[in-house]
Amino acid sequence: MQDIRKILEQMRREPANVRYADLKRVCVGYFGKPRQAGSHLMFKTPWPGDPRINIQNAGDKAKPYQVRQVLLALDKLEIKS
Repeated sequence: MQDIRKILEQMRREPANVRYADLKRVCVGYFGKPRQAGSHLMFKTPWPGDPRINIQNAGDKAKPYQVRQVLLALDKLEIKS
């Protein structure tokens, strides 16, 4: 879990400079196994409404807006805990 914490720190500091593999690792760690939908990976979240996180590979980097969406979902997940 230590590695995931380091990745989260980087995600908060520089959302435009996050490797896709790192974002995927964080999502799998918090939301479980993804569903593949074309070029997107979709992760189910435990709340009603829009219960999914969607990430997509953009070269070797994650898309910054998707990094921010994951951070918002993780914040929401911590509030529910």
